[in-house]
Amino acid sequence: MNQNPQPGIRPANPNFSSGPCAKRPGWTVEALADALVGRSHRSKPGKARLAEVIDRTRAVLGIPDDYRIGIVPASDTGAVEMALWTLLGARGVDMLAWESFGSGWVTDAVKQLKLDVREMKAGYGELPDLSAVNFDNDVVFTWNGTTSGVRVPNGDWIAADRAGLTICDATSAVFAMDLAWDKLDVVTWSWQKVMGGEAAHGMLVLSPRAVERLETFTPDRPLPKIFRLTKGGKLIEGVFKGETINTPSMIAVEDAVDGLKWAETVGGLPALIARSEANLQAVADWVAVTDWVDFLAADPAQRSCTSICLKVVDPAVTALPEADQAAAAKRMAALLDAEGVAYDIGGYRDAPPGLRLWGGATVETDDMSALLPWLDWAFEAMMAERKGEA
Repeated sequence: MNQNPQPGIRPANPNFSSGPCAKRPGWTVEALADALVGRSHRSKPGKARLAEVIDRTRAVLGIPDDYRIGIVPASDTGAVEMALWTLLGARGVDMLAWESFGSGWVTDAVKQLKLDVREMKAGYGELPDLSAVNFDNDVVFTWNGTTSGVRVPNGDWIAADRAGLTICDATSAVFAMDLAWDKLDVVTWSWQKVMGGEAAHGMLVLSPRAVERLETFTPDRPLPKIFRLTKGGKLIEGVFKGETINTPSMIAVEDAVDGLKWAETVGGLPALIARSEANLQAVADWVAVTDWVDFLAADPAQRSCTSICLKVVDPAVTALPEADQAAAAKRMAALLDAEGVAYDIGGYRDAPPGLRLWGGATVETDDMSALLPWLDWAFEAMMAERKGEA
């Protein structure tokens, strides 16, 4: 029996999942009342609503006017795969991997596309040597490692005079971090991350250099219909004006519009970034005075403000076999779930044992701060259980 007293304050919203993520503050299903249900996405109103997502996205993120923005199928995964299959193969490829999803893109490029890849790896909690990237090659990387809580600190390491393309999976970074658009040729993300939208749809942003590659390079592989962005050697412009390749959910589209409107009301991108950074700071302040826990990312400049990954460093736990360490972290997450205090905060299955707190812009810092004493409670409860079993 746990005799440890529980904290007196609970988070008002216990949703700290890293995807699908918390809805924006104040969201109710009534926000979807004007969704174009029962209407074709190819109708004039349907295309207008899809174009609204694109236009509001450009405005909030400050995406350059000459960059194309498209809505594509299959979430961020679909957007990344579309980029890899249609763009890679024209020159060498540097692929950076320091967590699960980045490693997955390497697997696709090597085993499926059978490309000659230079893989630059780092373990969970670290970044590869960014100074060693060869920008004569195409470069594929994640801006923020969703499963490791490690982000690139900025875009300064990317060459302005690069010969290759930069392809960036930014799904857990965009709307919460300041992306260097002039250094990025392809950017992908999904609605269900920082903006708390509904899943299944992805976003694909192309620079003029990426468009040129599409129109001048023909991959030596068959392309599924949902990957095809050109016809007769020219970009299919309709994809970037709301004429989606497949049928989108107009309810999900309405939810995306609602999230973008909310972003505008709170102050746009600077406010969204500030909200996420405030969540990270709350956790950092707590970690600094708590001896049983630390960040998975050792370098403060590389710590994610969205997927905040923690590890248990108490010697009584770190001395255990890894399976028992994982069990200890899972037990903490289960205790908090049972109390209705925090849902879905277990570390990613391929990551080192630990906890992962989503700190994106839709999470209120008051809720993050209220959660932290509960983490102490869960740790002490878990340790008491282990002692009772010994």
